[in-house]
Amino acid sequence: MPRISAATIGEHRAQTQDRILQAVSRLSRDQGIDAISMTDVASEAGITRTVLYNYFPDKAALLLAFTERVTHYFIDSYERELSQDASPAERLRVFVRLQLAGLLAHPHPGPADLSAALGPDAYQRLADHVEPMQRILIEIIDGGVASGDFHVSDVTATARIILAVIGAERVPLLSGEMTPQDAETIVCEFVLRALGA
Repeated sequence: MPRISAATIGEHRAQTQDRILQAVSRLSRDQGIDAISMTDVASEAGITRTVLYNYFPDKAALLLAFTERVTHYFIDSYERELSQDASPAERLRVFVRLQLAGLLAHPHPGPADLSAALGPDAYQRLADHVEPMQRILIEIIDGGVASGDFHVSDVTATARIILAVIGAERVPLLSGEMTPQDAETIVCEFVLRALGA
């Protein structure tokens, strides 16, 4: 019977899962999500591959759990950084800042490469896990339209375009060609002008 390092088996499992996901976080910063292997993760987490497979049967399941954690962190950070009376433009700036920080903290390839690496089904499940962030952006745009600050005809399409503009800064950020502050300024100026703000 394996030794447990917590008061209960449930706590031990939670601690081990946390160590695994922290290992993914560290490795993604060093080598990018797409380059991480299950062996790398097990080694970084200080467990055997057999133990890792008891928690996550494959890389897609591991990345789904990691994406879910990152999404929750994003939402918590977004809500923490905003005052209740923040304007739609302020909300958008915070959203862009946190998205750019996420690109730097957890480097990953573009959607086409990630889809090729994971396969279309796993990639779609991954996309579904980040849907709450897209919903926040739609709410920001809706709020701006309702207040008269933003002028758009299709909120959902506008949200997709904004996410594409943010994603376009991935390579310049990761290469060091662009600082996070400069990327935030460029994206926000472009997007707010497009929204009529």
